Amino acid sequence: METLFVFLRGINVGGHNKIAMQDLRQMLADLGFKDVKTHIQTGNILLNTQLKDKIAIATKIEQSILETFGLNIPTLVKTKVDLDLILNDCPFTDAEKENSYFALLFNAPSQSQITALSAYDFPNEKFTISNQCIYLYSSVGYGRTKANSNFFENKLKIKATARNYKTLTKVMSLINN
Repeated sequence: METLFVFLRGINVGGHNKIAMQDLRQMLADLGFKDVKTHIQTGNILLNTQLKDKIAIATKIEQSILETFGLNIPTLVKTKVDLDLILNDCPFTDAEKENSYFALLFNAPSQSQITALSAYDFPNEKFTISNQCIYLYSSVGYGRTKANSNFFENKLKIKATARNYKTLTKVMSLINN
C-alpha cells in the first residue's frame, strides 16, 4: 500500500466550490482509499492505496467529485518522494522559505516556457521554475504578488495549485500521525 498526497485546486476558496472535508473523506473511502486524512479546508489530502498510476488516481477522484458534488475540480497526486524533492529543492533562504509559496504544477513546462518567464521581474518578488513546482517568494505577501498562480497558469498554459510552506510541511507530517 502506498501513501499519496492529493491536492485539489480551488475548493473552499472565497466561498466557491464548497466541499465539506467530512463528505470528501467519505467519498474517498467509498472509492476504496484507506486512512484518508485532510488538512484544512482547501483540499490537502493524505491517503493510502494499492493503485500506482497517479494520473488514473487523479482522474478517478475528479470524476467522483463531479458525480458527488457537481464540481469540476482539478486534482493533483504526489508521492512522498515528489514532495520531499519539491521541499528540498526550494532555492530560497530558510527565512524566505518559511514565507514562500509552492505552485505545484500539473504538467512540466518546456524549457522555452521557462526561459520566456525568466524575463519577468517584479519588485519584491522572486520565483524559480522546476518541472514540478514554481517557487515564489514575495516580501509583500502572496495576496499582493503579481507572479501568482493565475499569472503562471496563463503564461505557461499549465494548471497549478499553490500551497504555502507551512501547509506543505504540515501535510507531510500527517504521514506519521
